[in-house]
Amino acid sequence: MLAKFKKRAATNLVQSLPYYLIRAYSLTFRLKVENELSWLDHYSKNDGTVLLCAYHQQFFSAIRYFKKYRFYSPGIMISKSRDGGLISSVAERTGWYPVRGSSSKGGPEGLKLMIKHLIKHRLAAHIVDGPLGPAGKVKAGAIRLAQAANAVIVPFYIHADRAWYFNSWDRFLLPKPFSKVILKFGDMIKFNAVEGRDEFEFQRKALENTMDREYAILKGSI
Repeated sequence: MLAKFKKRAATNLVQSLPYYLIRAYSLTFRLKVENELSWLDHYSKNDGTVLLCAYHQQFFSAIRYFKKYRFYSPGIMISKSRDGGLISSVAERTGWYPVRGSSSKGGPEGLKLMIKHLIKHRLAAHIVDGPLGPAGKVKAGAIRLAQAANAVIVPFYIHADRAWYFNSWDRFLLPKPFSKVILKFGDMIKFNAVEGRDEFEFQRKALENTMDREYAILKGSI
């Protein structure tokens, strides 16, 4: 009994440590949030359904701030990889409901669970080019999820005036301590369901172009 308790305590410590490290590190950011109220009003006052979307490179800096949404029981799809297990633990402690699955493993089942969760709770987040890229390439899952749940897509972007960029497929962005970090939400986008492959590709490309353009503008503003 004692051995099981010690093992469980050690596991909880290992799983919780990344969460507290992220929160402590993020406290050093000089964070500025832009254009948040429009989609929050849509969610709260209009009973709207919202899917927040970001590139894999940029999500780290939003983790601490996104804890404020925990009362909405938001969902997020996280890969079934080993790294995904740590991220899932962080998400749970932040108040987000992790749905395990990705385009490379468990995708169809995960998407169904995400749709169900989004319809019920009306708020979720999605990494549009994860978990393995290519970087900046919007995959179909975000639009299919939004259409199935009748949700608006709200892209969000993060940029820092001083940051490290990892040598990874996404060139992961880690703001340096005490850097100025901007978290900017884009305008709400609604994609109606379409039947043809060409029409769907037009929507996917439109979202990709919008996110590329708006992030470029944000980077130029700092």
